[in-house]
Amino acid sequence: MVQLIVGNKGKGKTTQLLEKVNSEIKEIAGNIVYLDKNAKHMYELNNKVRLIDVSQYMVESSSEFLGFVSGIASQDHDLQQMYFDNFLKIACLEGQDIGPVMKKLEKLSEKFEVDFVLSISMDESQLPEDLKDKVIVSL
Repeated sequence: MVQLIVGNKGKGKTTQLLEKVNSEIKEIAGNIVYLDKNAKHMYELNNKVRLIDVSQYMVESSSEFLGFVSGIASQDHDLQQMYFDNFLKIACLEGQDIGPVMKKLEKLSEKFEVDFVLSISMDESQLPEDLKDKVIVSL
C-alpha cells in the first residue's frame, strides 16, 4: 500500500509523518525505515525506527532511488513500513512526472508486503487523478 501526505512547502507534512511513524511503531511487529534528505529529525524518531539519510548514498535519479528502496527491502525480511520524507527531493523527481515511480512503488509494496508512506510537497489538486485516492492527509 502506498499512502500520501501532501501539501505545499511549510504546511507541516514532516510533523504529520513523524507523528504517524512514532505511533505506528507501537502497533506493528515488523521493522520501520524512515528515508530523509538529511539526519535532522533523528532525535524526533523513536529509536526503533531506522533513519537513512539518502543524501549519503549518491542517489542521482529516480531509477537509482527505486533500486535503493529495493535493496533495503531485499535485506530486511521483517520490513513492514517505509516512510519517505521530502519524497520529490530524495527520489530525484522535482519538476517531473511522479506517476511511473508511484506505479513501481505500488508493485514493490505488493511484492515485498511493505507499506510506503510519502510526504510530497505538492498541492493535492496538482496530483494525477489516479493518485488522489492514496492521499491520507492533505495540508
